[in-house]
Amino acid sequence: MTIKNFQIDYDAINRRNIFTNGDTINGRIILEASKKTKIQSLVLIAKGEARVNFSEHYGLLGKINPEEAEDYSHKEKYYQIQQYILKETRQNEREIIGKGRHVFPFSFRIPDKELPSSFSSMFGQIIHTLKAKLKQSMIPARKAKTHFTFVSKAEMNIPGIMVSQHRSKQKSIALNSGIVLLDIYTRRMGYKPGEELHVTAKITNLSNRVVKPKFVLDEKKTYNGGEYIKVDKHDILQEKADAIKSREGTTAVTKVLTIPRQLSPSILICPIIKLEYRLKVYLDITCAPSIVLKLPIVILPELTDENHLPPTSGFRYEACGTSYEPAWINGPQAIDPPPPYEAAALYPLFSSSSYTAA
Repeated sequence: MTIKNFQIDYDAINRRNIFTNGDTINGRIILEASKKTKIQSLVLIAKGEARVNFSEHYGLLGKINPEEAEDYSHKEKYYQIQQYILKETRQNEREIIGKGRHVFPFSFRIPDKELPSSFSSMFGQIIHTLKAKLKQSMIPARKAKTHFTFVSKAEMNIPGIMVSQHRSKQKSIALNSGIVLLDIYTRRMGYKPGEELHVTAKITNLSNRVVKPKFVLDEKKTYNGGEYIKVDKHDILQEKADAIKSREGTTAVTKVLTIPRQLSPSILICPIIKLEYRLKVYLDITCAPSIVLKLPIVILPELTDENHLPPTSGFRYEACGTSYEPAWINGPQAIDPPPPYEAAALYPLFSSSSYTAA
């Protein structure tokens, strides 16, 4: 095998290694040849897509029956851009590269349009990928790829996201036992991980029942498999308040919920995968159905420029044109002979891990 190593790497743009709309990704395709080698073409492919894939089992009395399982899948593509690093040639005009390690720089600009953030679960993924494809005559194409984390700016442009919220509900208790009123207020809809969510519940108990307030922040994931929609919900935070006695009149209860730092940003613009958060306030009423009020909560991405890193030394990049042709500077750079892989890296990368697929 003449190609000993084939991989793709990219430089981080900030310390959290997160990209957003319109950012430019600078990187390199690294190819190591054991001898002079003929190359038909070398192409970089940048792609963003969402995909859903899950199975549902149907059986008598709710029991799982694997023989009656149905599979559901759906895919949505957002962009796919190709840069020809070495253009495909006719069989007798193949590119020849020498023995050694060759570095092919590339520069790719993420489309500045509405795109959903990276996401991964057992039922669906939103993936932003960089892939290199190497073609040689009479040999199966070799591929190397890596994923980059993308966080969308579009989720911050929701109308009313920084405006206070209010909901109210009144319930009459059976057997002329009186009424209970619940009003809830929050300062706004959008919060970043680590921020405090202040919620106030104004409870008017004009009944002869005891009521118990409860505050819940929950997460709702929705997967659209085409003919079937799968919903996955679970509670993230839960707080209880002191019980309010019968005929107590009006009581104001305020709770402060700290948004967990590990929460992923809301995903609201993807047709087949949604990640939503809700604040639910319950009033459990003795011997009567509860009152429940819900408010949408949007977890905002943390996008700042304060941690931007300087460009990686050793390479220069020029902006790509609209045709997405590679911006070459004096062609590919070769180092001959190649160093042992155990040696210290020659390139000061701040990149995610990459892998090579045969």
